Amino acid sequence: MQKQISELVETILASKKELGGVSHIVWIGAGGSNGGNYAAQYFMEHEATKLVSHSYTSNEFVHATPKFVGSKTVVVVVSMRGTAETIEAARVARACGATTIAIYVDESALTDVCEYQIPYQSLAIDQTDQSRSNAAITLRLAVELVQQIEGYEHYQDACTGFELVDPIYKKAFAYCQPLAQKWAQENAHKPTVNVLANGPLMGAAYVFAICNVQEMLQMDAVTTNDCDFFHGPFEVVDKNSSIFLLMSSGRNRVNDERALRFLNRFAGENTYVLDAKELGIYDIKDSVNEYFNHLIFSPILNNVYMRALSQTTNKDYTTRRYMWKEQY
Repeated sequence: MQKQISELVETILASKKELGGVSHIVWIGAGGSNGGNYAAQYFMEHEATKLVSHSYTSNEFVHATPKFVGSKTVVVVVSMRGTAETIEAARVARACGATTIAIYVDESALTDVCEYQIPYQSLAIDQTDQSRSNAAITLRLAVELVQQIEGYEHYQDACTGFELVDPIYKKAFAYCQPLAQKWAQENAHKPTVNVLANGPLMGAAYVFAICNVQEMLQMDAVTTNDCDFFHGPFEVVDKNSSIFLLMSSGRNRVNDERALRFLNRFAGENTYVLDAKELGIYDIKDSVNEYFNHLIFSPILNNVYMRALSQTTNKDYTTRRYMWKEQY
């Protein structure tokens, strides 16, 4: 996979050489695909010094297309089956002269519109190699772009990290099973699941709330950055609150620890902590493991915690009220 992505990036950069190279990278998706792009965007924001990175949900890009999008822009468009608004975003990007890459599971109009295509494996399938999920592929693209355009000092550490993702996930999957069952039993009847995270885990927290809890189980959930938690949201916390705190590895872990200290005082036993230290992310070198948080947490939240809550509440997570049924 890394060789394929390396060669693709090399091809695209060669095609842009006469134009002066690539100036912008854009990540586009809707819902979980949009959240899955967060790892790539977070990496680019913190490691790129020349290439400017942006992330948009599909319909916002369609209706308010940034003026910079043009021939020196690469647009990465992610959709499992070809969501209509995501396909339209790809069409808009091409009309602006951008180079487009489709990240997909099933072929659709999206793969027809985009010049380049990379298939991925759905994180929700037990047989999936998690180093080939949509979030893993977009992160691979981000790492490769920085490496080839400006050089990345921890490139080899990152390449090794991708090899470790699936083994780490499989161990974490088994480790979390009894923990998730206990959490689900204690939180099945709570009115709202408050998901807290910051830094590299905001994407995973967002997807867990809007896709795993709200979409799949039709239960209420809210995502809060645990830095901004102290600027308003903590006023709703008491010992009846359902709090799910994601503890990351990396530089922003101090913000998670700050939130935990407060929650231990005022939310009591209703605070649940899913910690990178327990999931094995520190098997990846400290120089890069911060960027791999999403790739482990997101499938664990979907495939362990969401399923446990589904089982406990007797809610079939494959059913929907409106999605694919109503006009929207």
